[in-house]
Amino acid sequence: MALTVRVIAPDKTVWDAEAEEVILPSTTGQLGILAGHAPLLTALDVGVMRVRAGKEWVPIALMGGFAEIDDNELIILVNGAERGDTIDVAKAQAAYQEAETRLGQVEAEDKQANIQAKQALKRARAKLQAAGGIK
Repeated sequence: MALTVRVIAPDKTVWDAEAEEVILPSTTGQLGILAGHAPLLTALDVGVMRVRAGKEWVPIALMGGFAEIDDNELIILVNGAERGDTIDVAKAQAAYQEAETRLGQVEAEDKQANIQAKQALKRARAKLQAAGGIK
């Protein structure tokens, strides 16, 4: 028995196929989904989702959103998403280093800039992880 999985971003559908297992970056930690999972609605954090289709694991960088599982159908609505095999590792590494540098330059008193820099670093890390640059 398999799950029907759809990952939908505002500009494209990133994944629309069956899978045996999914691991999601929920806001409360990693969440594993298998066929027959109880109905659930959860918020997603910025991070890497992993989909097992056959024997292969496919990483997908998610930029936050929501997931709903019901009747072996997993619908994931996100602010942005990118499959790991479409991400340029060198560009992702450069973006990650730039985000780290930016975070280091933010004044501690500037709370808004600090939050924005941390979110940028989180997004860059998710892309780099999905691309295979960080384990």
